[in-house]
Amino acid sequence: MFELKYHTPKEWAQVALADFDTFLVDHAAAEKKASGMAMAMISHYPDRKILVSAMIDLAIEELIHFKEVLKLIQRRNAQLGADSKDPYINKLRALFRKGSEVFFLDRLVIAGVIEARGHERFSLIAQALPEGKDKEFYSSIAESEEKHKNLFIELAYEYFDKAVVDERLEEVLCVEAEICEKLPFRAALH
Repeated sequence: MFELKYHTPKEWAQVALADFDTFLVDHAAAEKKASGMAMAMISHYPDRKILVSAMIDLAIEELIHFKEVLKLIQRRNAQLGADSKDPYINKLRALFRKGSEVFFLDRLVIAGVIEARGHERFSLIAQALPEGKDKEFYSSIAESEEKHKNLFIELAYEYFDKAVVDERLEEVLCVEAEICEKLPFRAALH
């Protein structure tokens, strides 16, 4: 549906895998936050039936992903940590515009871009992992993220004119690329 403008180098995956326990804790937090975001969308837009139905499914799926990552963490005798602020997400939040309709559009578009970045980076993790359950899991997670990326943009098209969505998506993709270029690699999704 759309492509990111910045492509994460494969070296990022090596940084993440070098401290995989830390990466897993960050991944778990991201899944938990994604589930919470979907529930918040339901609370903020209860009159948008298509959105509500999609966000219920998404919230459940993200929570299942959280549970699966938690199993990986526990299998490695690691432990969940406290959630921390994600510099990538914080910089993207600065793009939200004031006004109920443009704010809603921005929520959908930015969520789609975040899911696209997740798809790309989980794919890199899957490629870098040796054959086995973890590789299969991350391949599956990457596929889910790609579906979520498309879901948010399809929802934006449902509620807004396609040209308006496409213009805002292009703006967000350009800024998101600049953000990613400047952030250091770390054992975290973003």
